Formats: sequence, structure tokens, C-alpha cells
Amino acid sequence: MGAAGRGARRGRRSPVCRARAGRQTPQVGSELYALDLSGVEWHSAPSGADERVEIAYLPGGAVAMRSTAAPETVLRYTEAEWRAFALGARDGEFDLEPGSHNGGAPTE
Repeated sequence: MGAAGRGARRGRRSPVCRARAGRQTPQVGSELYALDLSGVEWHSAPSGADERVEIAYLPGGAVAMRSTAAPETVLRYTEAEWRAFALGARDGEFDLEPGSHNGGAPTE
């Protein structure tokens, strides 16, 4: 995506940005994993699949992520880590090249 496309997107605020608006305290290491997740609201993309990824917004702009296949295993990311991941995904940083890992099918 060209610079014009990225610039146009920056004007909109994503749910992640809205969720962390006004929060000043960054979460780090043990603090992040010490948070009680029993009352968080888990979100996922609409899907008919039994297995999907869910995320929950945490204090300080942090994000928790889990799979419905193993909900007891929860990964937690600081605001900076989540932002880096989301921007990298948006920019295609993690796109797979066609190859043996996906049967040689082209990626879109």
C-alpha cells in the first residue's frame, strides 16, 4: 500500500485506539501477567468456525489473545507490542509467500 493509502487510514481510529484513549500507564512484564482476566470481554471476528482467535482489551492499552481451542492459554501484549503487530499485519509484514507450507497456493 502506498503512502497515500496509509495516510488516509491514519485519520480513522481503530477499536484498539478508542479502547486505550486516555490511558497513560503502560503495562510491563509481570504486571501484565498478574492482571485478573476473569471479567474481561473477549472479541473475535464473526465466523462459523469452531476454532478462532479472540482478543480482550486490558488496562493501559494492553491486549490479551487466546484461541478458542485452548482458552486457558492466554498471550498478553503491551500496547507497543500490539501496535507493532497490528501495523505489521496491515502492511503485509507477515504475508506468506507461496510455497510448500501452503501447498504452493498463491497468497492474497
